[in-house]
Amino acid sequence: MLGRGPGRTGRGPQAGAGGRGTGSAPAAGAGSRGTGSAFGSASRSHPVVSLLSMGLAIPGSLTPSKVAAFKDCALAFRFSVIDRLPEPPSAQAFKGTVLHRALELLMWEQPQGRRTLEAALAKLDRAFAELVAGPEGSALGLEGDEREGFIEDARELVRNYFVLEDPDSVRVIGTELLMQADIGFSPGLRDGSDQETGLPPEATLRLRGIIDRLELDDDGELVVTDYKTGRAPGEAQEQARLGGVHFYAFLCDKVLGRRPVRVQLLHLREPTAIGAVPSDQSIAGLELQATAIWEAIRRACYFEDFRPKPGAVCERCAFHAYCPAMGGDISLVHAAQAAARDPAACELGEPVPAEVRAPRLPLVAAW
Repeated sequence: MLGRGPGRTGRGPQAGAGGRGTGSAPAAGAGSRGTGSAFGSASRSHPVVSLLSMGLAIPGSLTPSKVAAFKDCALAFRFSVIDRLPEPPSAQAFKGTVLHRALELLMWEQPQGRRTLEAALAKLDRAFAELVAGPEGSALGLEGDEREGFIEDARELVRNYFVLEDPDSVRVIGTELLMQADIGFSPGLRDGSDQETGLPPEATLRLRGIIDRLELDDDGELVVTDYKTGRAPGEAQEQARLGGVHFYAFLCDKVLGRRPVRVQLLHLREPTAIGAVPSDQSIAGLELQATAIWEAIRRACYFEDFRPKPGAVCERCAFHAYCPAMGGDISLVHAAQAAARDPAACELGEPVPAEVRAPRLPLVAAW
């Protein structure tokens, strides 16, 4: 399936419409029978089937951001994706929203030969004006020096973009493209737990992703480009960071029947570009990894066994109040959910589900 992408977590809405998300499967979150955690006893004396009514809802799909979140910390994944706890607004995420919108406008509204730095900066001003009045921008409350500093930093990122590539050379055929594909999924748990839990032995796994930019190279082959406004990873983490664009290459292969010849991350902060060439091995590996992570999530949902993974990610985590590893109380989750459902009782209100946010521009059938 191919369409315009709905809102992405951490991405702001378009004015007048709606909002704009590799390696082996982690052990974290993949609960097992008789294994203790911070949230349950070390053993279970009652029949496992009696837990069925207590299990958490299994997410309807996997996206690159969900895969990364689960691998970073299974418990934070639960709070964000399953419990849908509200998170405070992020200036960094909002800046990413503004930059993506500005570059989208540059590609669609300026023909090749007229995509100048001046035009890009004008698109940035327009994108900021559109989005700062929306829910995400309003929640940040940017004023005075903070607002000016935000805009100037965003302008610097636009200038850095022009260091990485000449936009006049880009033959864009789609931006903010929502793609999704269903793949057969057989858990194949060796301990037979699927029969005991009642989970279906066979199911369909839906993979979804929003591609920042899809283009054609000089030979008419597909290229996937992903913009990043945060810091570029160190050399040791480069391959892991490419997991998202390999995910998009897999979707292109399944949905369009054409594998991109190149995927690339454009890190605007440094600036630096990181690229890779998808292969049979990377496509097959992505599918294996996705099914392994999906199996771990299914089991974690059933056993309600999402475990914290203390580390560097804790510094930017918004869920310390609920995380036992940070001295929080997980029993507060239900109260937070109730408050989020009542805007009068929660300052942030309930996040809008991605499925109800409006799409943007259509794919250009240029090939």
